[in-house]
Amino acid sequence: MKTLIHLFVSLTIAAAVPAALAQQAWSPSRNVEIVVGSAPGGSNDKTARTVEKAIVEGKLIPTSLTVVNRPGGGSSIAFNYVSQKKGDPHTLLIGTTALLTNHIVGSSPLSYMDFTPVASLFNDYVVFAVNVNSPIKTGKDLIAKLKENPQSVSIGFATTLGSHNHIAAGLLAKSVGVNARNLKAIAFKGSAEAVTQVLGGHIDMVTTAAGNVASHLAEGRLRVIGVSSDKRFPGAFAQVPTWKEQGANLVYGGWRAIMAPKDITPAQVAYWEGVLRKVASTPEWKADLDKNYWSDDFVGSAQFSKDIAKDYNDIKAVLVDIGLAKQ
Repeated sequence: MKTLIHLFVSLTIAAAVPAALAQQAWSPSRNVEIVVGSAPGGSNDKTARTVEKAIVEGKLIPTSLTVVNRPGGGSSIAFNYVSQKKGDPHTLLIGTTALLTNHIVGSSPLSYMDFTPVASLFNDYVVFAVNVNSPIKTGKDLIAKLKENPQSVSIGFATTLGSHNHIAAGLLAKSVGVNARNLKAIAFKGSAEAVTQVLGGHIDMVTTAAGNVASHLAEGRLRVIGVSSDKRFPGAFAQVPTWKEQGANLVYGGWRAIMAPKDITPAQVAYWEGVLRKVASTPEWKADLDKNYWSDDFVGSAQFSKDIAKDYNDIKAVLVDIGLAKQ
């Protein structure tokens, strides 16, 4: 009997080993999609294409990889698409704080809990930019106008009311004693569209990622009047003061992450986290971080899963102040 038991245990272990090894050895077997919830040209799209380039050029996966833009609904169209791919590790999503804000404001039933956090790639601080011919010359000019009449400045951003770009504007208002609910806020499908509206003089200001306005700043078409980081940016932004330098207690940015559908396996999460760590360690990636003024702070799946839960509660508190929270 003892011999039979030992034989049974040995056979069970032998059967389990190939399955475990198969899980550990998982890799993509067909084309992988990186889904972006905004139009081409904005910072979310830049993130996807930067990741795509690093993976393809480094031959980090054995299959092809494509970026798929599904703009609309403040990224909700993309979120819905990816959420329907439950258990499919061949679909990845550029995750942003819109995953949190869309649920909090009630524009989407989906939340971060409907996806698998793979890694947070970096933080993207918000800049405030006006047309070079604008009468708003400095951040203090903007603060004065907002205090006099919050509706006197039209503020454009991507991709929806309650987005992290909107939150940045609301936090600025709140920090200087202006009711954030009274701001004249206008949402566009992508940051590129919002920037174009400022360039054309159709709106007064855009809140967006630094990389989206850097070339316009360097070429004298836009004036950046404040940045929401805790220290000044280098390069073309070196002369732009932070909001803290201008008397407003505002330090705020939005993370950019890779999410996967719900119910992928731990081995598949580990695979993609490993690929992204390799991406983040390349000189080309670090050069792109510098070029786009993205902060270098990679966070893996386990810690990011904890961070995102805390961020949900923190952002909800802000959106209550702005008057947009429904959840």
